[in-house]
Amino acid sequence: MDKKKDIITIKNGIDRPNILPIHHFGLFSARINQNFKNRVQEKSTFSFSLSSANTFHPFVEMYLPENESDRKLQREQIWFNRRFNFINQETTPAKYSNIIIDAVFKNLRIDFNTKIGKKQELNITLRSYLVTKGKYPFSFFTSDETIEWFHSNIAGGEDPFGRKYYGLNQVNIKYQDRNGKTLELKDGQFLIGGIEFNHFYYPEIINLKEKNISLNFGSHLGINTSKFNPSIDIGFSGNIIKKWMLKSNKEIRSSFGTALLRKNILNFKDVIDLGNNKFLGSSEAMVEYTKYTPKKNYHSVSVNYQIQTPFFKTQEADYYQLIGKWKEIHSGWQNGFEKMYEYLSSWSWLYSYGTKKYAFTVYIKEDLYLNNSPDLQTGISLKIPLSN
Repeated sequence: MDKKKDIITIKNGIDRPNILPIHHFGLFSARINQNFKNRVQEKSTFSFSLSSANTFHPFVEMYLPENESDRKLQREQIWFNRRFNFINQETTPAKYSNIIIDAVFKNLRIDFNTKIGKKQELNITLRSYLVTKGKYPFSFFTSDETIEWFHSNIAGGEDPFGRKYYGLNQVNIKYQDRNGKTLELKDGQFLIGGIEFNHFYYPEIINLKEKNISLNFGSHLGINTSKFNPSIDIGFSGNIIKKWMLKSNKEIRSSFGTALLRKNILNFKDVIDLGNNKFLGSSEAMVEYTKYTPKKNYHSVSVNYQIQTPFFKTQEADYYQLIGKWKEIHSGWQNGFEKMYEYLSSWSWLYSYGTKKYAFTVYIKEDLYLNNSPDLQTGISLKIPLSN
C-alpha cells in the first residue's frame, strides 16, 4: 500500500525544495542541499524555486593582530573591551578587513533530476541571484518596511539593528578581504552563481525497509562561475528518513541529514577570501505531517532546522578587534564579522500540495538566533514530473 501510494502521487519522502539560507558569502559557493527522498524517482523532474531574503549588517572593520604579544593582550579582554591600536604594518602588523551588507537577494534555481540506475539518480542545478532594494510589492514579506514595522510594533523595538539609520530600501554591499581584494554588488545586478552536479545512491537494506526507514548518500560537485570566486567545490552527504503510517490516510515522516563541503578545492584564478575554513559542515532535521485526499493528492506541513559551521576559523575571534558604530546602532553593529565566526542556524516552516502532475511548496525561514544573514527569507517551489 505504501509503494502504491507513492506511485499514485509524486510524493517521495519529505517534500523539501531548496530552502538553503541565502547568505551573502553563500552566493558564490556551492552549498549542499540535503535530500530527504526515500528512493529513486521513476520519472525525471524539473523544479523551479524562487526565494527572497533580507540581509543586513552595518559597516564594521576588523583588525587581526599578527604579533603574538598583541594577540595575548586581546585574548585577555572580552571582545568589546579590546583596545588594539593599529599604527602601521611595521609597528603593529595586522590583517585588515571591512564589510557592509544591505540588500534583498532573490534566488532563482532550476533543478533537473533523473534516474541513472536502479538505485542511483543525478541532479543538476543552476543557481542565480538578483540584487534588489526589496521594495513593495515584489518583496512584501522581506522588505525593510515589513521587518521594521514588525520590530516597531510587535517585537524588537525601534530600529534595533540600524536599518533606518542607514535608510530603508538600500543596496549597499561592499567587502574588502584581509588580502586587499574587494567585492561590490549594485542594485539590479544579476549573478550566475554556478552549476551543481549531485549524485545520490539509495541502498536497500531489508531490515531498515521493514521499519519504514530509508537512507541515501550523496556526492556533490559545484562549479562556481562568478568573477569573485571562479572555483570548484566538492562534498558528501548522508540522510536518513523514517515514516510512520497513521489512520485515515495520514503519515508522519522525520529525517536527519549531514553534509561536508570542501570549498575551493580548485581555483581558476585568484579568488576573494570568503572564509578561511576550507570545510563547511552542515546538519539538518525535519518533521513532516501528510494527509492524503480522496483523489490521492496530498497536503503536508513540516518544520525544518538547519545549522552550519562558521565561515572563518573560530580561534581568530579570541583576538580580533572590531570597530563600528556602536553608539549609533542599538544592537548587532558587530554582526558583519562576528557572525562569520559563529555557527549559523535557521528554522523553516513549509506547506506543500502534491498531485500526479505537480508538487507545490511555499515556506518561510527565520533566523531565531538573530544573525541577520538572512533575517527573513520566503520561497516558493514548483516540481513537475516529465513523461518517461
